Formats: sequence, C-alpha cells, structure tokens
Amino acid sequence: MWAQDWTAIYDLVEPYSGKVRPDATPGLEKLGYDAKDMFHEADDFFTGMGLIPMPQEFWNDTMYVKPEGKEVVCHASAWDFYNKQDFRIKMCTTITQRDFVTIHHEMGHIQYYLQYQEQPVTFREGANPGFHEAVGDTLALSVGTLDHLYKLGLIEKPDNDEESDINYLMSMALDKLAFIPFGYLMDKWRWDVFSGEVSEKNWNQAWWSYRTRYQGVAPPLDRSEEDFDPASKFHISNNVPYIRYFVSYIVQFQFYETLCSEAGYTGDLYKCDFNGSIAAGQKLGDMLSLGSSKIWEDAMEQLTGQRKMDSSSLVRYFQPLLTFLENENTKNGDIVGWPEYSWQPPTDTVVGDGGKVHVQRNGGSAISHISYLMLIMCCLFWLCIF
Repeated sequence: MWAQDWTAIYDLVEPYSGKVRPDATPGLEKLGYDAKDMFHEADDFFTGMGLIPMPQEFWNDTMYVKPEGKEVVCHASAWDFYNKQDFRIKMCTTITQRDFVTIHHEMGHIQYYLQYQEQPVTFREGANPGFHEAVGDTLALSVGTLDHLYKLGLIEKPDNDEESDINYLMSMALDKLAFIPFGYLMDKWRWDVFSGEVSEKNWNQAWWSYRTRYQGVAPPLDRSEEDFDPASKFHISNNVPYIRYFVSYIVQFQFYETLCSEAGYTGDLYKCDFNGSIAAGQKLGDMLSLGSSKIWEDAMEQLTGQRKMDSSSLVRYFQPLLTFLENENTKNGDIVGWPEYSWQPPTDTVVGDGGKVHVQRNGGSAISHISYLMLIMCCLFWLCIF
C-alpha cells in the first residue's frame, strides 16, 4: 500500500526463473503451522543462542491472531508492563513468510525487554530506538537464509549456484533496500510539517513530492489536498517517530556481520546462519542488557567495535546483486537516476509474448519492465550507500 517494501513484485523482477523460491509461505502452509507454532519457532532460535526464553506469562497473554467478534488494532507491537513478568506481543498473525519475519522482529523487542529488566526503570529502553527495532531483524537475516529455511523444511533444497544467490539477494533487496528511502522520507515529512517548512495548504503535495524524489514512485490516481494520504500510515496517524526504522535498517547489518564473525562464519555474508551459536548470543545479550545505561555509541562499540552507523556491512551483504544490476543496466543502456519531482510511470506499454508487459522505446523497440525495475533497484542501492 505504501511501497515501503517491494516484495510483492518479486515475480516481475526475478532475475533467473526455475530456481528454488526464497519464500517460506508455501512450506508453512504445507507443514500445517499455526500462529503459535511460528512463535515457538522464533523462540527456539533465540534460546538456541543461549538467550532468554519467553516467560510463561508471555505465552498465556500474547494475542496471536485477531479475536473473533472484536475490533482490534492489528498493527503488530510488543509490550513491556515494567513488572519484570508481563511481556506480550499483540499481532493478527497470518501464515506467511512476512509474518514469520515480523514475529522475529517483535520477539526481538521482548528479548531486549528481558535482557535489561534488571536495570533501573530509567534505563529500561534501547540504547537508541533504532537498536530496539534492529534486534529481531538481525536474527531474521539469519533465519531467512536459504539453508536455514531448508533446515526447517520450509523450502526445497536450494540450488548452490550464482543464479540462486542473485535471486535470493533480489528478494532481500525488495524488502531491505526498497525500505530505506521510505524510512527516511516518513520523518522528513513529519519534521517539515512540524517546523512549518511544509504548509498545511500542501501537506499531500509535499508527501508525494518526497515519495517521487526519494522512492521513484508516483500515485496511481491524481491526488489533491482533498486527500490526506500520509494518514494512511499507522505511525503518522499515531504520531510515532519513524527514523528509528531507518536507523535499524542500517545497523542491523552491522550487528549481523558481527554475530556472524563471533559464530566463526567466514563465507559470503548473505549466506551466514549463526543459529545455535552461544558465542554470538552472549555477545548480543551483553549489549542488550545495558539498556540505555550507556550512550548508544558505547553500546555499539561493545557489540561491533564501531562507534558510528556505517553502511559498509549492508554493501558487503548485497555486493553480488549490485554487480549484477550494474551489468544489466550497462547491457540495456540505461542511465541510473530519475527526475526528482517530475517522474511518472510509463504509459506506452505493450503486451509481448507470454503476456509480459514491455515499455515501447522511442525508436520502436521494447524494453522489459524488468529492466526499468532493476534500474530503480540500482538507484535505491546507491541511495542507501550515500
């Protein structure tokens, strides 16, 4: 709905067909998982690293699915009732890979709560809000590897070749890279509204201006100030700061690379699965237990040896995909970038063989929409770096 991730268009941009799909949804359905099974699988991953198991109160009081006959806010969230006993997740779980990852994300919040519960109340929060968002996602990077999903029986045995790796990295990029400009523009819009830089008379115009400039997307229908599209996003309607998610999508790769190193892993970063590494769990738990008793730079240094946010881990993770995209764009003669405020999706499309949609070039030749999407993905990649 907000194009904050592009995973729904994987079918359109899959680089190589005929490979094992990096999607656990069919496997979850085939094995008969229910919501609680997915939660227990996530808990097993945490405890397998020597981290704190979810307490019994968590299992008793968590809302796993939407209650029948009751209206609830289905936006997934984790709760700490500050009594060292009552921790809960509220979620309307569906049996999909997306929610399997979301469960790890929310359980990451609970793990943070459990780790710093002995701190004074003043320090019972993350070193910074982005750290809180990054914890579960860091573990989900390991959970989502093809080898780990295969080990759980959720996908077929993956092909151990370069084409499968590029497909996997594309699926991850549609989630991780596509999000970063969205995570940035959300609070840029909020801050510009609060500061008065964006007038109340053109809130919606500014919203779509940022969406086009930073994401390269445009509305499917004409919009005006009679619409208020930003309010469709939970965090804007509920005044929840969003820059924490932007931060988390950078630092989670720093955390991930550190835990992979601690687990003794030495291969391609995107294939690292530190499942079962007590050493990695100890390293992470020690940092989480600090809460906010130390400034975030100190907490970052304790875990990673670095004192700054740094996108180099993210770049190392996606480097094979970046090389692939650069080669594809060179082959197609495409130029990276788009007009910041005037870009519109092409309308001169034609349906080719096999039902695939193509865009007509000026000279009459057709370019696959896949090439356009790969071009935009390459642009997003460089936005993430710089």
